[in-house]
Amino acid sequence: MHRNPSDAEIREILQAAKNIAVVGLSDKPHRTSHRIARFLQSAGYRVLPVNPNLSGPVLGEEPYASLREIEEEIDIVDVFRRSEFVGPVAEDAVAAGAKVLWMQLGVINEAAARYAAERGLTVVMDRCIKVDHASLVG
Repeated sequence: MHRNPSDAEIREILQAAKNIAVVGLSDKPHRTSHRIARFLQSAGYRVLPVNPNLSGPVLGEEPYASLREIEEEIDIVDVFRRSEFVGPVAEDAVAAGAKVLWMQLGVINEAAARYAAERGLTVVMDRCIKVDHASLVG
């Protein structure tokens, strides 16, 4: 069973990160993924939208259909997909050389967490990056 990093480790992750790929980012401002990505931008992170259904910029950034298309360093992959769809995201995160796989609150996939962790990624599961940033970084 997956065990999340400690609060101190999560604080370090958030303080060190610069680029956050948001998988499942919506271009609709009322969607949770959009609101959290906008918050992450306001906190100083570069948000890289990942969603094959997007056709134009979201939050001022060109979208990618897949993590594998991103050529720059990815510090955190923030996942807004249903739990059963996280396996391929974990595979793409590993292939893209990401450092952290972060499954948002309510997203739980033990097999994907194990896969990513066994290949060197830090895995955070079933936690909200915005809540953690507010409480641990400020």
